[in-house]
Amino acid sequence: MKVLHQIRPAIAAKVMAALREIELVSIPTEGELPADARGEVLLTYPWASPNLRQVLARGIRWIHALGTGVDAFPFNLLDGQTLTCSRGGSAIPISEWTLATMLAFEKHLPESWIRSVPEKGWSRADLGTLHGKTLGLIGLGGIGSAVAQRALPFGMRVQAYRRSAAPSEIAGVEVVRSLPELVASADHVVIAAPATAATRHLFDRELFAVVKPGVHLVNVARGALVDQDALRVALDDGQVAMASLDAVEPEPLPDGHWMYGHPRVRLSPHTSWSMPGAADLLIDAFIDNVRRYQAHQPLIGVVDVAAGY
Repeated sequence: MKVLHQIRPAIAAKVMAALREIELVSIPTEGELPADARGEVLLTYPWASPNLRQVLARGIRWIHALGTGVDAFPFNLLDGQTLTCSRGGSAIPISEWTLATMLAFEKHLPESWIRSVPEKGWSRADLGTLHGKTLGLIGLGGIGSAVAQRALPFGMRVQAYRRSAAPSEIAGVEVVRSLPELVASADHVVIAAPATAATRHLFDRELFAVVKPGVHLVNVARGALVDQDALRVALDDGQVAMASLDAVEPEPLPDGHWMYGHPRVRLSPHTSWSMPGAADLLIDAFIDNVRRYQAHQPLIGVVDVAAGY
């Protein structure tokens, strides 16, 4: 089986080491393709290469986007091909990052560390717990599920909102019927939904108006899901006590952007996915799918093109 690829040589080498039975052919990302560059599978990144239309005309039946999201992929270029991605490949580090922000919020970290005698005196603080708090998850895919599985042992009540109203596959997670219902009772709200036309500014002024006062908002999805002007108002008036953001719009934020200096914003540069071997997890998803493809088994991480994820 011939697989065309547009990925870095180091990643291609790992694929070849695991799949010696395939022919992996490197092709350029722009300009003309070699005349003999044909194959039924394309391994590429989840954004458009300048010559993608030309590549797809070379017999491609299945495309794997080497990433966890496909919001930058040009769906309009597809002509019946199956599209997959390494969905859930970063769920472990992102869910741990999310729990870290929630614990930091409740335990007042890092501001509770001291370098001199505290004004309140020794052994005095007003710290919170995750135990007994309500977690509201927007999205219950790989990342949302991983967050839920880590939050439940802390004694949290976990509720989720997703496109499907079917009961959760995770025992102890309650699926609610609407976003306003979810955010009205949540102490921590975690955004882990895909970025699509339908979810742009999902968190808008109207939704911020009905959140539980003093909520902690965490975004590990995409910045486009949050109306950042509305977020600023909600932070300034205290409706949102803290926003822990690993995803913003645009990325990177320009110098001088208000988020850099806002006292209620904890900002990280889209690094919640980071862990040793993070790229290997994305590669493993493709390797597994190649074996499924060869065995005529259903592929994992198939993208619903109509839904956009």
